[in-house]
Amino acid sequence: MAPNTIYEDGDYLENNPTWHAEDSPWKARQITKILNSNNILPTTICEIGCGTGEILNCLAKEKAFDEVQFSGYDISPQAIEISRQKQQPRLQFFQEDFLQKTGISFDVVMAIDVIEHVEDNFTFLRKLKNKGTYKIFHIPLDLSVNTVLRGAPLLYRRHKVGHIHYFTKDTALALLKDTGYEVVSYFYTNSASELPNITLNGTLMKLPRKLLFSLNPDLAVRVLGGFSLLVLTK
Repeated sequence: MAPNTIYEDGDYLENNPTWHAEDSPWKARQITKILNSNNILPTTICEIGCGTGEILNCLAKEKAFDEVQFSGYDISPQAIEISRQKQQPRLQFFQEDFLQKTGISFDVVMAIDVIEHVEDNFTFLRKLKNKGTYKIFHIPLDLSVNTVLRGAPLLYRRHKVGHIHYFTKDTALALLKDTGYEVVSYFYTNSASELPNITLNGTLMKLPRKLLFSLNPDLAVRVLGGFSLLVLTK
């Protein structure tokens, strides 16, 4: 089955009934943090692969963004049907291939937990680059000593949530640079321990991750895993 098919025929929604909407307030906070720390005050924000639109919905409710126009694009008819229940004058959703649209540009374009799902992510990133002044990527760092030794976590991510590419910090940043992006800022997010749908393994690893991260962030990410990377680019 082609990777994109699962998002269009309903298989992804069947395997992930909430489309991870419960994670959206946390993700919105990370996005707000990186925008604020770089003094970026957008008037238009677009999200490609917006799913059910809850990240944009959370951002639209923040006072700091009360004059921002938000647009969400996704190829999944099921996701867009859900997202359109959240529409309002400043928040619009479209079931379209965003990369096929011409003559549009946004202050900020976001791809939050997207590029690990895209079969040809080099072409995807090159086409995305000129769609906005700034681009924000949230990229799961699935590759660690922990996940490689255990094996099962990588297969779980592939079959359950559709990850077909696996990254470390270095390979994620290299991919962005290879496709023409200028990296402005980035930081780790502790996705395994801070997201609301924390697994049993995430609970058990929460303290070790926190302790090692406080001593050596890069080592904690490479050895224990459970982190993602939020990247602001031009």
